[in-house]
Amino acid sequence: MAEVYLVDGTFELFRCFHGTPRHTNADGEEVGAVRGLLHTLLSLLKGLKPRIDDAAPGYVAVAFDPLPAGRGGSAKDPGTLIRRQSALALDAVRALGIRLWPMVRFQADDALATGAHALRVDATASRVVICTTDTDLFQCIRGTDVVVLDRIRGTVTDETDFRARYAIAPWQFTDYLALVGAPAKGIPGVPGWGPKNAARMLAAHGRIEDFPPGREEWQAVRRGGHLAAEFADRRDEALLVKRLATLRNDLPLDCSLPALAWRGLDDVRLRRVVAAAEANDLWERIERWST
Repeated sequence: MAEVYLVDGTFELFRCFHGTPRHTNADGEEVGAVRGLLHTLLSLLKGLKPRIDDAAPGYVAVAFDPLPAGRGGSAKDPGTLIRRQSALALDAVRALGIRLWPMVRFQADDALATGAHALRVDATASRVVICTTDTDLFQCIRGTDVVVLDRIRGTVTDETDFRARYAIAPWQFTDYLALVGAPAKGIPGVPGWGPKNAARMLAAHGRIEDFPPGREEWQAVRRGGHLAAEFADRRDEALLVKRLATLRNDLPLDCSLPALAWRGLDDVRLRRVVAAAEANDLWERIERWST
């Protein structure tokens, strides 16, 4: 039985940009985020395989949002500096022998959701671990078969943890967001709706599409008249928010275990990436991993 790791590469690149020292290489290019990415992905691989030549297979894929090259823009703008490193970041993943899912029309979240959906029904996959801090991926959680790992805090969220926090099932999370909103993500929500009443209504009726049309039928919440009125006024908006917040899980990706099996380091490509990123300290870590 295989444990599969699906990594939000865009988040990892941004995290490395803000969490590791800046570094300009000999060509005058900012490469600090790629240096950090090489190290954090190597740490993930070492967690899967205590030794580089360990015979037990490891399964991992890294997905990236579309990151067009940062031509123009201020040389001090973080977004521009990150985009300028995107091509080298993708090559770093390839050099480490990890399956790469670079998105063009869709987002990395959609790729991760597609992988989780496909692997959940694969009898040979024991657990899918989605590595991200983005709560949007909570909608993919299923029991202990699909979980979300926050690599920064080292915390794993499975369905029991999710239900304890939100009092709903993971598949209802987009309904919950459509009602409660998420200001940090720009999701407006419905006025007057809070977590408790949203959870009660979803527990009673399942989906926002199934909320009773008459407020006299809203037995799940106390004094539900104003909530029913607000929902009736914003129903179409709430349904649109739900659709937009629901991740795609049908992208044309090869999510089979053979496709995600770690292929080992690509020595030639890795030497080229390490040289460009001036990340020579990586070789010492690889040598220790080998011995």
